[in-house]
Amino acid sequence: MSSLTAFSVSNNQLSGTIPPGAFNALHRLESLILSNNQLRGSIPPSIYNASKINLLQLTDNYFSGTVPLEVGNLGDINWLQLSGNLLEAKEPKDWEFLTELVNSSQLEFLLLGSCKFGGALPKSLSNLSTSLRFISLSHNAISGSIPRDIGNLINLQFLDLRFNSFRGSLPSSFSKLKNLHTFSVALNKMSGLIPMAIGNLTELNQLELVGNSFSGMIPSTIGNLTKLVPFQLKYSRSAHSSHILDVSDNNLEGSIPDEIGKLINLVEFRAALNKLSGEIPSSLGECQVLQNLYLQNNMFSGGIPSLLGQLKSLQIADLSSNNLSGTTFFGTFGVLDYLNLSFNSFSGELPTIGVFANSSAIPIQGNSKLCGGILDLHLPSCPSDIPKKKHMRPVIPIVISLVATGFILASVYMLLIWHKRKKTTMPSTTFMQGHQLVSYSQLVKATDGFSEANLLGSGAFGSVYKGELEGHVGESTNLVAVKVLKLQTPGAVKSFVAECEALRNLRHRNLVKIVTACLSIDYSGNDFKAIVYDFMPNGSLESWLHPDTNGQMEQQFLNLLERVSILLDVAFALDYLHCHGPAPVIHCDLKSSNVLLDADMVAHVGDFGLAKILYENSTVFHQSMSSVGVRGTIGYAAPEYGAGNMASTHGDIYSYGILVLEMVTGKRPTDSNFTGGLSLREYVELGLQGRVLDVVDTHLSMRLENGFQTAGIFSPEAKIDSLISLLRLGVSCSHETPSSRMSTGEVIKELHDIKESLMQGTITS
Repeated sequence: MSSLTAFSVSNNQLSGTIPPGAFNALHRLESLILSNNQLRGSIPPSIYNASKINLLQLTDNYFSGTVPLEVGNLGDINWLQLSGNLLEAKEPKDWEFLTELVNSSQLEFLLLGSCKFGGALPKSLSNLSTSLRFISLSHNAISGSIPRDIGNLINLQFLDLRFNSFRGSLPSSFSKLKNLHTFSVALNKMSGLIPMAIGNLTELNQLELVGNSFSGMIPSTIGNLTKLVPFQLKYSRSAHSSHILDVSDNNLEGSIPDEIGKLINLVEFRAALNKLSGEIPSSLGECQVLQNLYLQNNMFSGGIPSLLGQLKSLQIADLSSNNLSGTTFFGTFGVLDYLNLSFNSFSGELPTIGVFANSSAIPIQGNSKLCGGILDLHLPSCPSDIPKKKHMRPVIPIVISLVATGFILASVYMLLIWHKRKKTTMPSTTFMQGHQLVSYSQLVKATDGFSEANLLGSGAFGSVYKGELEGHVGESTNLVAVKVLKLQTPGAVKSFVAECEALRNLRHRNLVKIVTACLSIDYSGNDFKAIVYDFMPNGSLESWLHPDTNGQMEQQFLNLLERVSILLDVAFALDYLHCHGPAPVIHCDLKSSNVLLDADMVAHVGDFGLAKILYENSTVFHQSMSSVGVRGTIGYAAPEYGAGNMASTHGDIYSYGILVLEMVTGKRPTDSNFTGGLSLREYVELGLQGRVLDVVDTHLSMRLENGFQTAGIFSPEAKIDSLISLLRLGVSCSHETPSSRMSTGEVIKELHDIKESLMQGTITS
């Protein structure tokens, strides 16, 4: 053993602690890899006494405590990776191991992400070897400022500081990092101006400043970053091609500089959630490979520049919640599949081709002067100049006479109906504006008399039937889902009103789409209320996760990538509801049975019967729904609701966290195994202490074991990593304290990383 030069045990069930002197005799050891196991306890100092070691990879275990000072003995170390453990730093002395690494002159890779490091980084980080090329400290709790002399690390190519609590501004020496390819300080607490000297970093291919408090203008020197081209990060499990400029969710002001057009290889530009103003620069039309453009929630004015028509690769454009106007749209774009124009001041006739042929792909609410478009948008007809004035005079009296006669007949009919009814009608709602109502007889025919064969499911307030609705305007299919209210159930009418109020102004591709509704009486003269939705051929998420309890076939199975994609869809829906809709909406009943899957397995959140709408700039609930007291389903409802607290977006995040844990474990939060005070969250926390695969859905764990593949020491197993990341995400979202839960933006970023990791690993199971 004393002559051993390489030792690797990865992706196994290796557990327990390592004896302190386990590596004393391995004096010639050059490479040590103990990754993706269940090792715990302190890292034994004897590992660091193997002075010839040049690669040390102890990732994704449960090592805890501080990093011992003996790490300074690794004089030949080139690659030091301790990420994905429970290692911590609280006091300045806990960071002294970085000072001890000063003598490691060959160090190129320092990877300490996804641990529990906290406190402030020591100044000694700037004194490490100038050979250092990669630093990752992401997903920790590090505070304080970025070391002032970070620019001393002149060969640094990759600096990842995401998901920490760094404060202050970017140090001036930052501009010395001329070899920097990728820099991310996303989701920290940075402030100050983005320095003009950022333009000196001409090798940058990815720049992420999202989720901070940077202020001032976007510097014009941003146009110098012309090397925003694909660059493969081969060392990281979240590796992906980088060609992104992300400055969203800050306090940036002024206009986007015209120099943005120099970034001809830019693929994604994010500047949402700032205070940017002026016109969208025409120079963006020079970014020929731009695919994703996010400019929502700013103060842009003017029209959409015609030169943006040159962007033949553009797939997603979100321009919502600005002050844009005009009539120039993207209707002719061949690949554009999502365009959000909502809450602006656009006017004129909408096209009916391209992206505008799909109503779910073009949110347009909040633009009162739009007209035309496809029928499914329910916009008014555009004014026509065809009728001549000389033809109008004889027509006017006739029209007035017909309208008056029709009004009288309608009044008499409604009066007769009112006398016939045995019960009072439901409270008024404005939901049906813009939706063509259907009759009771139409729904009877569509569902074959609400037959048992067409029953899809039944809940407290209603039953859902599959139907074929004739004359279903604007749809390519006539399959629908009809939710019939159980009006005899207390609270059913209020639930119906809540759902109508919540959905009447909401449009998002990950929300269940309303087709129409029925407010009528049945053949016995009783009140009848129903909502008609798009039919989701793949049913509910619950039926996929728990097939035995829903009569489904055993072979129905969601692989890991599909589960992550569904979770991302649900997160997009919540983000829209909480942050980007007409008014903040709290779902209040998020669970697997309320997540429906379309023919392409895209998830849609439905059932808004308990939803709450918040007034703008207020925490007071919309009056029409304040009396609906139920706040969710047992197991999914946030614990603070049990104490009588008002519904909040934090409550939805809690339910989402439980949904994440349910998807990974395959267990309901009310599973019979959770007795004696044990909850799903506590069950998962125990698993994260070294028995991860014991808590994972058996369908997933069996496929992982049967199809396990290793792609080399620099490609950690993406599936196991992703499962751990998902479980930690669910635990974080379902924290007991509301303020400690993640935001939708943080959830989306985390899931994006997990999904990219899986896709890079070509995961199929």
